[in-house]
Amino acid sequence: MSDRLELEWCCLSAQGKRKPINQDTWVHFACNPQGAVALPAAGTWKLTAHDLIFAISDGMGGGNAGELASQILLHDLERHIRETFQAAASGLFPDHLNYLKSTLAHLHASLNEAASKDAACHGMAATLALAWFSPENIYLANAGDSRIYQFRNDQLTQLSVDHTFAWAEWKRGTISEIEYRNHPRRAALYQVMGGGHAMLHPHFAAVPYQAGDRFLICSDGLVDGVWEKHLCEALHSKNSSLSEIAANLFARALEASGIDDTSLMLIEVRCIGS
Repeated sequence: MSDRLELEWCCLSAQGKRKPINQDTWVHFACNPQGAVALPAAGTWKLTAHDLIFAISDGMGGGNAGELASQILLHDLERHIRETFQAAASGLFPDHLNYLKSTLAHLHASLNEAASKDAACHGMAATLALAWFSPENIYLANAGDSRIYQFRNDQLTQLSVDHTFAWAEWKRGTISEIEYRNHPRRAALYQVMGGGHAMLHPHFAAVPYQAGDRFLICSDGLVDGVWEKHLCEALHSKNSSLSEIAANLFARALEASGIDDTSLMLIEVRCIGS
């Protein structure tokens, strides 16, 4: 099936109104055993000869430590994946989920080590939301509250997990969405990359995809400005291009909030030639 499919994407990011620098970072690239290709902020790519990797990280820490944390994390993540594909040229590629588990554990330890060597970076941390499109599935990994959504058949599903107790209460139905949004502990994360924590327990999943699926990867700044019903409304649009949908959703989020750094990656799976 993947030989008849392609991805179209659009990526946008803006610094928060109350932030001195944008601490969000993204990375997206195509990779196979022959090498890797950097991707532009918007474009299309066939799912025949390459895997496509999309990730957003929201940095946390004083000064520029948050920006540094998200940049280090995604730079090292990209390097690891590229090196793994190169090694696979002469052998079998490892199981995706087990590979992601071991890689994230290594990156978590590396981020903590980097923070321990510089007092200005003490405790720096970052979220991670990653979607890895292979010919078979999308492999997901997330830590923190950067999100991954799937929109299929007019239904919006959050594939990632927010690592906060307030989010878990909302999803259990204990509190409403408005109560969740006003919860005093909404931003209290118990899982992040780095942050000086000894243990890391990210969320992982393998999800099949099909033509017509839309996927949204975003930092928490986006959902500060739009509710889930607004995400549904935006992703439901069939009369606008993907870049127009992304731009309209982005503008709505910034107008409604824009206080925090805001980033999104909107991805659509399409039949080639459609």
